[in-house]
Amino acid sequence: MHLEKNPTTHVVLDVVGPTVEFLLSPGDESSDFCVLKGVLSPGVFVPMHRHPDTEDFVVLSGTIECLKITENGHEWISGKAGDFFHVPSNALHAWRNVSSEPTTLLITTTKKMGHFFEEIGIPWLGRPQMPTPEVLAHLIETSERYGYWNASPEENAAVGINMSFK
Repeated sequence: MHLEKNPTTHVVLDVVGPTVEFLLSPGDESSDFCVLKGVLSPGVFVPMHRHPDTEDFVVLSGTIECLKITENGHEWISGKAGDFFHVPSNALHAWRNVSSEPTTLLITTTKKMGHFFEEIGIPWLGRPQMPTPEVLAHLIETSERYGYWNASPEENAAVGINMSFK
């Protein structure tokens, strides 16, 4: 084993809106975790969800909003380059880019979450792809198999995420 600067697998996937590039693959036996570079284009969101996997995010460029659920409801917390977000196990959360510029995040998570992204992702073709009913059905089935929970369109609407693809 040796030190490597800027490792990448060159695998970039569209994960139903955002893209992820695997910097450290979940299959890398020399690491205990998975590291990704995520990009949310303007208008892209990650709907409200939760999972037992811990995630850490560093905003590398752009701005992002992260949903935080509180005892009194919810709030959107803004992040900018240099900000760090820690999402504990089973914390309800969501992401959205309401700016006019892409947001890039450094993501450190479990190998299990990395494998989940590998299963739901489709090869990035250099442009966003509208999710098909089959892609969404695969996302739901895979989430259930991994023990991940996804909010309904109505639950997302209640916190300001419009799930309409029209």
